[in-house]
Amino acid sequence: MKHIQIKKPDIKGFFHKIKNLKKEDIKAHWKARKERRERILEQRRNSRFAKKMQPIYRFMDKFSIVFHYLLACILNFFIEVISRHSLFEAWGYMTGTPKVFLFNAFLIFSTFSIVYLVRRRVFARILLSVFWLFLGTCNGYLLLKRVTPFNAQDLKVLSDALALTGNYFNTFELVLLIVGIVAVVLWVISMWRRGGQYTGKMHRLIALAGVVFWIGAYAVLTNVAIDKRVVSNYFGNIAFAYEDYGFPYCFTASIFNTGISEPTGYSEATMDKISNNGDITKSETGRSKDELPNIIFVQLESYFDPTEVEWLQFSEDPIPNLRKMYKEHSQGYFKVPSVGAGTANTEFEVLTGMSMRFFGPGEYPYKTYAKTKVLESAATALTNLGYGAEALHNNGGNFYSRAQVFNHMGFDHYTSKEFMNILQTTPKGWATDDILIPNILESMDTTKQQDFVFTISVQGHGDYPTEKVIENPEIVVSGVEDEGKRNAWEYYVNEVHEMDKFAGNLVKAIEERGEPTVIVFYGDHLPTMGLEAKDLKSRYLYNTNYVIWDNIGLKKQDRNVPAYQIMADVFERLDIHSGTVFNYHQQRRQSKNYLSDLELLQYDILYGKQYVYKDSGKPITEGHMAMGVKDTSITELVSQLDGTYSIYGENFTKQSKVYVNGEKQSSSFLNNTRIDLKDTNLVDGDIIQVNQVGSSNTIFRTSKEYEYKDGKLTELPADPDAVEQGRNAFVNQDTGEEK
Repeated sequence: MKHIQIKKPDIKGFFHKIKNLKKEDIKAHWKARKERRERILEQRRNSRFAKKMQPIYRFMDKFSIVFHYLLACILNFFIEVISRHSLFEAWGYMTGTPKVFLFNAFLIFSTFSIVYLVRRRVFARILLSVFWLFLGTCNGYLLLKRVTPFNAQDLKVLSDALALTGNYFNTFELVLLIVGIVAVVLWVISMWRRGGQYTGKMHRLIALAGVVFWIGAYAVLTNVAIDKRVVSNYFGNIAFAYEDYGFPYCFTASIFNTGISEPTGYSEATMDKISNNGDITKSETGRSKDELPNIIFVQLESYFDPTEVEWLQFSEDPIPNLRKMYKEHSQGYFKVPSVGAGTANTEFEVLTGMSMRFFGPGEYPYKTYAKTKVLESAATALTNLGYGAEALHNNGGNFYSRAQVFNHMGFDHYTSKEFMNILQTTPKGWATDDILIPNILESMDTTKQQDFVFTISVQGHGDYPTEKVIENPEIVVSGVEDEGKRNAWEYYVNEVHEMDKFAGNLVKAIEERGEPTVIVFYGDHLPTMGLEAKDLKSRYLYNTNYVIWDNIGLKKQDRNVPAYQIMADVFERLDIHSGTVFNYHQQRRQSKNYLSDLELLQYDILYGKQYVYKDSGKPITEGHMAMGVKDTSITELVSQLDGTYSIYGENFTKQSKVYVNGEKQSSSFLNNTRIDLKDTNLVDGDIIQVNQVGSSNTIFRTSKEYEYKDGKLTELPADPDAVEQGRNAFVNQDTGEEK
């Protein structure tokens, strides 16, 4: 048997060569390498196969523009196959709307004009093809998990999405994803070397002019296509728009069509008329201070009444508590701006009273405008009347940039999961909503006056497992033949059942508190269940449900309401008239030019000259919010026999991290009173803090400082300015993204 001998590497010799390497040797090496590469290329050019292919290459170069467009059509077709999850649907789209198909192919074709700028044209074509197919694949996969397609605004929440990969991908899918990406990258790199180079004369100025020409031609063609109604620049329903107008156009539109363009007729005189000479900026109420109730809004993740699905049956009513509220209090359908995703956009409409229909397709104002600029909201409207304003969410504080956004909206406090001791999670790893109740009550206890509390739940978040993960479900679902779909529905419905328990327990806790209170429960969007309009009693995919519970005797008034009107509606029932946009809804909701004037108002406030504030001044100029409502504190430090330390104190959570002299230490959270340090060596004079830390190491709140000396900790005198800065530490962070 032949033995394989492996030559022992000459490590000593290798380092000897490196040590004695001269500049001339390096130059000689690269010269020899270049000559060797030229010989190889010359051999390829003179090979028998190359000579046979030369006439074909010349023909393809001569008519390369035609072949580029043909390649663009092929790529466009496969992108639609991936996006629609069906070869036949893609074929129907291509043959049914050929103008739209060819228009999208022209967009892809125009990007191929870049190849004439480089010699490695084969590689450039491959790179562009991979790029377009990658975008189409992202869209196809996202549409498996949600109804909203992939758009440019998703890139702005990419960090959030990366933080949730464990919730959307199982281990096998993650492995396949990583292997696939690595394989494609290696193949593309190999084509850099094997793709060959263009040997003719380069005309880069002409090529650059060609790029400008084809991009300009696409821009002109787009305007023509919009004028001829081949496509549209308004996506009333982004999911349907992608189906009607194709992925390449819609995705590109979501890149360049953001914010609110200046509406026709915008002027100071127009805004004076719309604002009734500034009257809508007033802040007043017909109730006395003692008569004003607490106002609590609870946004339930992916919630709607499951009995709205016509073919779904249940072993018992999954929402008995909310059903009772529906019968006794004001309720109806709740029109939201998205389906299957876009939680932050429903949230934005509710808090600001602004409609998403005027923004770019698929845009997240939380990631564009509100992340960096202040704007009035329900928080500012109610704080002007003496309310405290608190926000809560049992998910990461940086998710959807909420830490920055809520600060810019004028909230006093924001309690995220970093300040909650979350012990219970769903089988998919989301925090259960019961943790919100004690934190809501705790937030309300921070003020003596009435409170506005905005709460975002997360328990109902998708995606929903097709395998059976609940062994003995309280609610058994039937009416679905496919076992995987039935398991997904059963999981979702039982999570909704738990959300209903949370709603009932919250109402009970508020009743026991004995303060006049109004609570609004609503769903942010339908779940990602592949529902179609025909499946629902309302025949509309953008309807969830809402109910307004109260203990102050409000008259039951059932009606359907869009998300951007709900706050104004509640304010009006309470005789509260505060907040520019909310006042506008109250005064103009039934007027002829209501929506067109609303667009003008939104533009003026966000992107215009803010004529509406010229007399009253802006309601908010800077944020003042603190993260959480309680400081962590250290009561004792204990040295263990193994040389480690245990820190004892109060209000610790899993996101409490120990800092020594400003550097984060490796620590283990045991419970809300103990954290262990494993690899830290303390010396006299070290300064210790326990801080609440979010993603990207964002410090949300700092504790007091403690000095270590002779095995003990001594609390250092507090600097009031430093304490306030610590509570608002996140405001000055350069990043607030989930990573």
